[in-house]
Amino acid sequence: MPRLKSRIALAMIALVSLGALPTRFSHAQRSAIDTYAITNARIVPVSGPAIERGTVVIRDGLIAAVGANVSIPADARVIDGNGLTVYPGLFDSNTSLGMPQPSPSPAATPGGGGFGGQRPQAAILTALNSSQPAGLQPEVLAEDFIKPGGDQIEAARQMGITTALSAPRQGIWMGQSALINLAGATTQEMIVRSPVALHVGFTPLRSGVYPSSLMGVFAVLRQMMLDAGRYREAQQAYARSPRGMKRPDQDRALAALLPVLEGSLPVIMYADNEREISRALDLAEEFKLKAIIAGGLEAGKVAGRLRERNVPVLLSLNFPRRTTAAMPEADPEPLRVLRERVEAQKTAGRLAAARVKFAFQSGAMTSTNDFYPNIARAIENGLSREDALRALTLSAAEILGVNDRMGSIEAGKIANLTITRGELFTRNPTFTHVFIDGRPVDLKPATTTATDAVATTTATGSWTVNVNTGSADLGMTLVLQQEGDRLRGSIQGALGSGEISNASLGPGGDFRFTVPVTLEGQTTEATFIGKLTGNEMQGSVTFVGRAPGTFSGSRVQPATELATSTTHNGDPSGTWLLNLLVGLKTYPGTLKLEQQPGGLSGVLQSPFGVTKLERGSLDDEGFRFLARARVEGRVVEMTVEGSVSGEEIRGTVRSEIGFARFTGTRQKS
Repeated sequence: MPRLKSRIALAMIALVSLGALPTRFSHAQRSAIDTYAITNARIVPVSGPAIERGTVVIRDGLIAAVGANVSIPADARVIDGNGLTVYPGLFDSNTSLGMPQPSPSPAATPGGGGFGGQRPQAAILTALNSSQPAGLQPEVLAEDFIKPGGDQIEAARQMGITTALSAPRQGIWMGQSALINLAGATTQEMIVRSPVALHVGFTPLRSGVYPSSLMGVFAVLRQMMLDAGRYREAQQAYARSPRGMKRPDQDRALAALLPVLEGSLPVIMYADNEREISRALDLAEEFKLKAIIAGGLEAGKVAGRLRERNVPVLLSLNFPRRTTAAMPEADPEPLRVLRERVEAQKTAGRLAAARVKFAFQSGAMTSTNDFYPNIARAIENGLSREDALRALTLSAAEILGVNDRMGSIEAGKIANLTITRGELFTRNPTFTHVFIDGRPVDLKPATTTATDAVATTTATGSWTVNVNTGSADLGMTLVLQQEGDRLRGSIQGALGSGEISNASLGPGGDFRFTVPVTLEGQTTEATFIGKLTGNEMQGSVTFVGRAPGTFSGSRVQPATELATSTTHNGDPSGTWLLNLLVGLKTYPGTLKLEQQPGGLSGVLQSPFGVTKLERGSLDDEGFRFLARARVEGRVVEMTVEGSVSGEEIRGTVRSEIGFARFTGTRQKS
């Protein structure tokens, strides 16, 4: 079934919030309340078995006690954890959080998920009085540039992230990273450990500055490490017998490499494909470096060598994805590109099976909305939930050298906790509480209550939108699903078909999103910025490489109707007569579903062929299947998701080459 891509987006309700708990993190201005007790919760320590109903006590920023039979201190503020699950604070193991923001000019991003994508380029950070040019300065320290606060740190905390490895992202010798907690009034309060590792990229320097080739990059790396070895010998000789010996020059760049050569400071090497990883490992073996691979798109292909050398991986969740909408007249993408998309989702499972230690990182991800969905895809492709959790907690702490103080829920460790209602590994987990250094973070509510809904703008629904490009009026259908201040959705119509990204909605109805569109046969990107007022919307649209335009629209399917239609409300077993919306065309189809003790099975029949649905599941959110179909000589993996409301069914079918929506009714017996 070609060109099928999307997924059901379901609203999650946050029933517990911290209300007016303190959000200031200055140790000098702590409130009198430094003790908290989270009771009646399911606790997942990671370092041991889950406690189905227990208590965690926090005092003075540390975990004071944890267990099923823990006494609650008299001075503790009690949080009823009934229905909640407590996890160790989650790590993002390779970021640039807190670092200077990138400039608008695009440039390639090395490693950490740089799968050929483009993103804004940050300036190369420089050290004072260095003997080396910018980009070749291993003495650069991330802690000198990190600033507290900011939208990116706030966004990470809203996702349950409490701790992040932050490092510069440009250069060859990029600099030395710092591990930070994502709260604190000063940089010093944020830093957990610094330096953690020296980061190395293999991308040649820009603007023709040497080294401007991959061969030159490796030549410079080798030469500087050889020079550092001679520098060490000269310094040691002078220290032993300085009299009569000329004082050797001081060189901060070479001095910064000495812990690397001694093996006391790890080297994080950015490498994605099999050949890049092998080259990085060769260099590490040559100089006996303590190596860590960052990115690791094809790390599963060299898992044996990684395990043999005990080299961990900071695995990027920035999976390859189609960046433009599929067009009927477009040539099919190369098989290599399609294979990369599929294989990237299997790497985590392969590393776990090979017993290679790894941690998850967001890498160069441009939309954090992909973070948990991509973990879910890794789980669907062979990774256990236990290994996925370790990759966000204890394994990350072990790789970064802080497992003695973080990464699990144990007495005496730093009180970083991430608390959810429901499972963590869903595509849209609901975070109710986040504690960092024993202090609660003020989370934005995921949804509004029924009382507030009247006064709060809601974007959820199906909208008919007219876009005026200045030369033509183009119609399209915009389907939106709101989750707090986040939006998900897609467009279909005269501008093509595609999913929106980088979407947000403010409390006053101001919204924005980006989506791939097709204009005059050319695929480009459009950014919609506008305002919602009741069931009307209007604003401006900016096209990359084209003159801007305007748009206006009205809601044709109310939010309440859409919310009802996307809620599972019955047994999906039976035969369903479908209408499949593929691009701008509608095709008939039949979906046969059967609920069995072992799960759900089904067959989807359409003009594109007959597809057997596998690995079916059913829960309160609806049903879900995986499927495989042969399209133009290649096997394409698809995901079918949907929900039932009475005698009606609706849902989506998505794959790496596109998407479709379907609606239908149950066939009368």
